[in-house]
Amino acid sequence: MDDLRQRLDWHVPYLTSDLPGIGGIIRNEPEDFIVDEVPAYEPCGEGEHTYFRVEKRAITTMQLVRQIAEALNLPLRAISYAGLKDARAVARQTLSVQFVPVETIKALVLQDARVLWVNRHRNKLRVGHLRGNRFTLRIRGVVPDAEPRAAAILGVLARRGVPNAYGPQRFGNRGDNAVVGYHLLRGDAGQNRDAVQNRDSGQNRGEVLRAMGIHHLSHSLRELFLSALQSALFNQVVAQRLRDNTVDTVILGDVARKEDTGGIFTVDDVDADRLRADVWEISATGPIYGYKMMGAQGPAGEIEERILADAGLGLDDFRVIKERGLRRPLRFNPTGLTWHIEGADQVLVSFFAPKGSFATAVLRELMKTDAVPVADLED
Repeated sequence: MDDLRQRLDWHVPYLTSDLPGIGGIIRNEPEDFIVDEVPAYEPCGEGEHTYFRVEKRAITTMQLVRQIAEALNLPLRAISYAGLKDARAVARQTLSVQFVPVETIKALVLQDARVLWVNRHRNKLRVGHLRGNRFTLRIRGVVPDAEPRAAAILGVLARRGVPNAYGPQRFGNRGDNAVVGYHLLRGDAGQNRDAVQNRDSGQNRGEVLRAMGIHHLSHSLRELFLSALQSALFNQVVAQRLRDNTVDTVILGDVARKEDTGGIFTVDDVDADRLRADVWEISATGPIYGYKMMGAQGPAGEIEERILADAGLGLDDFRVIKERGLRRPLRFNPTGLTWHIEGADQVLVSFFAPKGSFATAVLRELMKTDAVPVADLED
């Protein structure tokens, strides 16, 4: 098991490892972590779907949905949202419901939440219908020389980007969700490769689940563990590119993503595409492994293939769980990044992060402390 944990290690080094952090704590109060969801579009003003913006404080999105469903006497599935927002925050997000009058939504009385505006739209709001989130984060108890430290770190992140790795929240309190996902995948694939036949084959998954106190594996829990496995492997690619000092550029054979359109292509003109990466036209991507994933080629492909092989897996292992795979940027651009010192020992940081990215990735680089929260949610 220890060997398997090592092969599925999800930790990544700092991009700014040569710069000391500012320390401090976050989320002392919900107002220390403010999230404004940025929608993909605005409601048009007509249609059968009622869109409404809600500000919630110290409750989860699902707790909010349950309140609304109960107040409207509707099933939970009737309430739509674009993404989940953490409980330990003040968060503003848009939801929608069908065939409910605007005045009914305006009259909602909610606990630890309030309706900000209501409008109509022709289509249902769906998960992923957002551009990203704007964060305003207050870090308390920072070191006395936090100002020059923050300036140096945030300057690097603004120029080179933030490593887009998954944080501890993806891997569970014990940090072994990826290990369970591995056992589940190997069991489903029905494969016992020689290198791991007697140690960590799918036949051991029942033992692993029992050791974690899991006696009933729901569909959602199973998906969580399998996703953790994919996330750990992606993090290993990010970690290797950080060690190689290439996380913010492209190498031969990379699958690069256009920042403006999201289109992807294979890098074959390294010199030209490195210039494009420098000015944020493109970013290299890494693998969320799956049987139909577009893989990198050349030196970039060798990294991806080695990491998968070292885990004792192949792309075809993901076929039985119908995981096609996709590409994820190795970095993200914290656009609109601003910061300033408040009082004697507080730093206030604000930036926009695209959907799928974590605010805690910025905090991790900036604070460099185990006190960085792990409950941040991804949209």
